[in-house]
Amino acid sequence: MTKRPGSLSFASFAGLALANCLTACGGGGTGSTPTPSDPAFIPTTTAVATSEVVTGLAYPWSLAFLPDGRMLVTGRMGSLILIAADGRTAGSISGLPAVTATAGQGGLLDVVLDPAFASNRRIYFSFSEADSANPALNGTAVARAELDATGLKLDRLSVIYRQTPKVQSSGHFGSRLVFDRDGYLFVTLGERQSNEQRVFAQDLERGNGKVVRITTYGAAAPGNPFASIAGTQPEIWSYGHRNPQGAALHPTTGELWTNEHGPQGGDEVNRTLAGRNYGWPVISHGQEYGSTTPVGEGTAKAGMEQPVAYWEMPDGSTWVSGNKGSIAPSGMVFFTGSQPAHWNGSLFLGALAGKALWRLQLDGDRVVGRERLLTALNERIRDVRQGPDGRLYLLTDGASGRLLRVGG
Repeated sequence: MTKRPGSLSFASFAGLALANCLTACGGGGTGSTPTPSDPAFIPTTTAVATSEVVTGLAYPWSLAFLPDGRMLVTGRMGSLILIAADGRTAGSISGLPAVTATAGQGGLLDVVLDPAFASNRRIYFSFSEADSANPALNGTAVARAELDATGLKLDRLSVIYRQTPKVQSSGHFGSRLVFDRDGYLFVTLGERQSNEQRVFAQDLERGNGKVVRITTYGAAAPGNPFASIAGTQPEIWSYGHRNPQGAALHPTTGELWTNEHGPQGGDEVNRTLAGRNYGWPVISHGQEYGSTTPVGEGTAKAGMEQPVAYWEMPDGSTWVSGNKGSIAPSGMVFFTGSQPAHWNGSLFLGALAGKALWRLQLDGDRVVGRERLLTALNERIRDVRQGPDGRLYLLTDGASGRLLRVGG
């Protein structure tokens, strides 16, 4: 297997982890199993506690903090909930567009605030949208609206971006939203899951498997890498993605980082740079479902990017529930808080299949080690955010999902 120097794989040091792991316990039984790799790695050896802020959330997907400490939570089945800073549920927001909550992964997805929210009250959210002429077809869309938190409603709603073309699928919509430092909006888009559709992740004329960068009105943002090339979609920032469900700006460099689902293994974290090809489905560190057959042409190819970190299947195995080769990453955030001190600068990812919170310790752009936290919760973690109090907040996925604060 070809690996880029500095790219961190799970299987490459799994044996070392088993021989040297430290398990933090107490605090309700939550803790970590660190995976040593580099002498600079500092594992979490004390208990990690959580406290419950809200419960009974129906399939929550995304969390956004308002300037006054209140929170917006999207529910995949089509709800937008306003939550007070003390955890009381203020109510449901009306005025949403028609959301196609598919049997698979579609629905109301991410939500973010405009950088100038304090003055314009604008929010942006992504959702799966049916085609008006053929409801069997769908795709990811992004809407903008003004939030009336007092009246619990959205005003002046408009759909500013649509992934094209719409296709018949219930999976791989993406879809995270992140504003860059220039006020332009990144949108992550899945390749729509089927073998027929996934090949279009390499096609710059289609929205499958892309990250796009748009203005707050939905136009291609200035400086996009393919805008001057005839026949391409000018909104495209990067391509060759499978299903990127986590995204965050690096707090020092301002670069976009994303994570994405592999098939069996092959989950990735990437520095998502302008004009780069991230390989799917030509290269992958994963396997085809139901077999040990590698995807595409192998794990590396000239002109295609390698991930900063990835998870691969143990040799000779295929996927089973809970297999560490497929963690199914979702929301993620760079931690800039001060407690605990060794977490500062780390990248945190929620895991759905792995039912854990992953911490990746960084040295610049290099991952020096990683560990699984909060495994005793035994819950799918859908989103991870840092609150205005400098602490991590988690959304757990399910019919009665929870909003948790890390640190008690």
